[in-house]
Amino acid sequence: MHEMALMGDILQIIQEDAAGKGITIIQNIELTVGEISNAMPEALMMAFEVYKGQNGDFFDEEAELVIHIEKAEAECIFCSTKYVPDSRISFCPICKMPSGKIISGESFQVLSYEGRE
Repeated sequence: MHEMALMGDILQIIQEDAAGKGITIIQNIELTVGEISNAMPEALMMAFEVYKGQNGDFFDEEAELVIHIEKAEAECIFCSTKYVPDSRISFCPICKMPSGKIISGESFQVLSYEGRE
């Protein structure tokens, strides 16, 4: 489950940024996770809970992780059809070419976090 490593990296980045701002306790984190980003939201939530339990001095008791799902969309470079891909490499439903340019759905980023001193 690579989501444990991903969440560890996210928390390290947040902790470093928060320290520079005088924030010592994290209350909330918001992420954007694309449907075809290869990150599973449920596994990220579980990883967050594990890290929260192990690092009680860094998290507020009520700290939450909010995940916003980015819908996947692709556009065929041959016929310009827009469609929902089921993976990063997918076939256009109209011309059947494996030529989809991903427009959205690959994101994996921290939108924001909240904390206090």
